[in-house]
Amino acid sequence: MRQPDQGRRVPSGYRTPAGWARVLRGSPATVIFVVLFWATGAVSASLRSGPPPFLLPHVAATSRSVPDHWWALFLSAFWERGLTGYVVGTLVVLLAGLPLERRLGSLKFASAALAGHVLGIVATLGFLAVARGLMGSWIRDLSGHFFLGPSALACAAAMAATASLSTLWRRRIRVVILAVLLLFAMYAGGFEDLVRLGAAAAGGLLGPVLVGRRPRFGRPAVSRHEARILVALLLTVAAIGPVVAGLAPHAVGPLSVLKFLLTNIQPVDPAALQASCSRPADLRDCAAAQLQLRAGAGGIFMAILPSFLLLLFADGLRRGRRFAWAGALLIQASLSLLAAVTIAGVLLPPPGPGLPSREGVGGIELSGYSHPLSLVLPMLLPVFLTVLLLAGRNLFPVRAPRGTYRRLAHRVVVAFVLLSVVYVGLGLLLAAGFTPVPGLPQLLADVPDRFLPLGFLVDRSPAFFPESTAAVVLYESIGVVFWAWTGALLLRTFLRPAHGRHSADEERARRILKSHGGGSLSWMTTWDGNSYWFSGSSFIAYRVRSGVAVALGPPVGPEADREAAFTEFARHCRLSGWTPCFYFVPEDLRGLAASLGWGSVQVAQETVLRLDEVSFRGKKFQDIRTALNRAAKAGIRAEWTTFARAPLAVQAQIEAISEEWVADKKVPEMGFTLGSLDELDDPEVRCLLAIDADHTVHAVASWLPVYRNGYVVGWTLDFMRRRGDGFRASIDFLIASAALSLQDEGCEFMSLSGAPLARVPSASVGRGGSAAALDGSAVGSGAPDANGALDRMLDWLGAALEPVYGFRSLLAFKAKFKPDYEPMYLLYPDAAALPAIANALTRAYLPSINLGQGLTLVRGLLTRR
Repeated sequence: MRQPDQGRRVPSGYRTPAGWARVLRGSPATVIFVVLFWATGAVSASLRSGPPPFLLPHVAATSRSVPDHWWALFLSAFWERGLTGYVVGTLVVLLAGLPLERRLGSLKFASAALAGHVLGIVATLGFLAVARGLMGSWIRDLSGHFFLGPSALACAAAMAATASLSTLWRRRIRVVILAVLLLFAMYAGGFEDLVRLGAAAAGGLLGPVLVGRRPRFGRPAVSRHEARILVALLLTVAAIGPVVAGLAPHAVGPLSVLKFLLTNIQPVDPAALQASCSRPADLRDCAAAQLQLRAGAGGIFMAILPSFLLLLFADGLRRGRRFAWAGALLIQASLSLLAAVTIAGVLLPPPGPGLPSREGVGGIELSGYSHPLSLVLPMLLPVFLTVLLLAGRNLFPVRAPRGTYRRLAHRVVVAFVLLSVVYVGLGLLLAAGFTPVPGLPQLLADVPDRFLPLGFLVDRSPAFFPESTAAVVLYESIGVVFWAWTGALLLRTFLRPAHGRHSADEERARRILKSHGGGSLSWMTTWDGNSYWFSGSSFIAYRVRSGVAVALGPPVGPEADREAAFTEFARHCRLSGWTPCFYFVPEDLRGLAASLGWGSVQVAQETVLRLDEVSFRGKKFQDIRTALNRAAKAGIRAEWTTFARAPLAVQAQIEAISEEWVADKKVPEMGFTLGSLDELDDPEVRCLLAIDADHTVHAVASWLPVYRNGYVVGWTLDFMRRRGDGFRASIDFLIASAALSLQDEGCEFMSLSGAPLARVPSASVGRGGSAAALDGSAVGSGAPDANGALDRMLDWLGAALEPVYGFRSLLAFKAKFKPDYEPMYLLYPDAAALPAIANALTRAYLPSINLGQGLTLVRGLLTRR
């Protein structure tokens, strides 16, 4: 079975009856279960309305099934509540069983499904027993619930089958399944919701055992792109959960109280409504309740408005948008404030005798909660999300093009004014349809309320109510139209390409770079996270980490201004209290630094192909020619594009390939001089794809432009990712294809970039570098012993990091293209600052590393051979 990200076409045989017959024959356990499922329903007369009363205690799992009816833990999978349940249950089993059984095997699939089903119920019963003293009201509400059906069985099988998937898709599918099940368990809170969650957890633990490995725990390494998706998913669950709790007839989950915070869905009790309407003093409340009772989809939409906005912002967070982060943070901070008001209402002393009971936000009756923690703890969720968004602010750097939100605000204001005029005008025409009949002042005063949920956060009754159908439509639709229009405009800003989003400094730096040119790695100075220092027509890109200003590459600008820019930047850093250093600089700047008393040490090796000499002929290029020939036989071609111009299906495959690569790592994705998906999405950056006739992307490589006097004279390799089960020599194929293609375009050279902490022996050096430049020596007036010690430490660190990041293997891989080698240096003013500089470089490459990942990295260093 192919992974979901393959993008290949489904064989035509699966669209025919014979093809489906083969699928069914390959899933015997699924077919047998469906037959038994319907047979037990027919024999027991359960197809109409579920098991009869005399049979229900024996086949339905409840909180009292153990020990008297222990067999119900197993039998509950073979019964349902009625015909609709049987149809839905069959579809669930087929959707899960037909593909998953073929992947796991029939015996393992059946074992995982049935064992997960039983263990899910047992786990739920154990949880209820433990939580009875902590969450008494919730547990009492579940005492009359029971579980029937194969849904837990399907959840367990799906989670178990993920153990046979690649790391990326295993994590993605598990996160989605658990997120959905947690949503229903924590908000709806039914017995069946807990059983499904327990079954999924059991399946997740059984899966690795069934495929022959131990379950692994701990936080996995994720890329920035994947981290955005996880934050967006968490925000989505937090937005949908209160709506589920508000719409569910008997939501009793521990977080169900949040429906009062995020929504204004409040069911109307018919008996209370009748009593209210029978008292003349309560006629206004009666009218408000009647309005809420007959409010349709429009009223529900306005009631869940905060959740609607959070869903929009979650989509923006998925795309890394800064505006979405700010909007989500504002909403969560506001909800945190409202939660604090409610918590204060819980913790303050109760009102005295004869005084009305306290009410919290949204009209929640605080006295209805027996234990304060049952209300206080759920209210802390918005606070947690606020802290999470603040901690992850660097994950969302993408800004819309300049003027985007100014135009958005203008259109929103225009829509507000126009709809307000429409409401007042039509309200005067339909005044007879309201009670009491409003005049112009009353309609004008009511305008703001039309754009807020009905009665949301406002404990007062409206001044008038619609009675006629036309008046109700006008009354309910104005806010819906406004927010739907605003939401569409907001979503459009997230969908707009973010190119041109650069700050004024970055745009200035790009102009200088294109006009005067720079080194082969200078395009990296345009990446997000850099700050810029300008001196005339030159600039230096740098990052400040722990008091150290790490300048990336040499000064960019006219050659004659390079020395002045170097010295002035060093002076600027000293005045700012920073220690300056220059990272990834060539040999010529090393000599300038030495004349100023700076020290240097080699930290990388750049590999360069002179395109006028590239032919890939002769025995030494046999591997390259083999890769080209095998790709041709496999129908794989090299195709130039940019990420933004690539079809959405291709973009999705590139993202999946990249995330799969990152997911297999135990430490986070590196940055600084190592590009990721964020740097790939640049109109100036070219992508070369290894793609076959079925439009499956086997590998992708990105190339950064190298300018000189306004023209591109070369390209630098940056991003390389290969599909795990794709064409094995696809990277060789892409680099060779790029060299031949760029040669035809008239480019002068192609840089394969530099590998940090990796060097080749001096005997292997081509004309691009001398033996003296590669023997690890350091020059300058700094202490020689300190320089030698640093050099030895870098050698040791490079060897230690090899099993984790493979920098030396990468450099050895590039050697097959017979490049010229050019050393890259770290320049520093004082050897005493080297420990601080090393720490700053670590933070530049791994800005998001946490304690656990750091320990993993250290463990890898200590256990290397």
